[in-house]
Amino acid sequence: MDNETLKARILEIVPEAQLEENKQYLTLLVPAAKLHDLAIKMKDTPELAFDYLICLSGVDYGKQLAVVYHMNSILHKHMVVLKVKTDDRSDPAFDTVSDIWRTAEFHERETYDMFGIRFNNHPDLRRIFLEEDWKGYPLRKDYVDEVNIVEF
Repeated sequence: MDNETLKARILEIVPEAQLEENKQYLTLLVPAAKLHDLAIKMKDTPELAFDYLICLSGVDYGKQLAVVYHMNSILHKHMVVLKVKTDDRSDPAFDTVSDIWRTAEFHERETYDMFGIRFNNHPDLRRIFLEEDWKGYPLRKDYVDEVNIVEF
């Protein structure tokens, strides 16, 4: 399936999705409330068959926090990137996709640990690299480490 057809199929499922310019991959910004349902349909719809979540990454854009999902269909050999964003820096949260792609479980824990982004309904959301009593989220742009003098 080419990117134009893929884009049309995804927009049928979530008409509110916005196309983002990307020379390498079809990239869509999706409303956070629609992410989980879209992910299920992208995996379970035979002509889409996104059976492999390659990675899931947190991003700090300054005013917004985001999660970026790179997905692949091994069967059809097509790929798509989805993004969700929030302006809520004090309590950012998105729905988990770990019930859809098991590999998301650890990616979401890492994103929680480094960015403080919670994933609703995650089966085991806790820090994965840092100690439980660690203060702050080291990959956020507003993070200040007084001991090691790390600032972004």
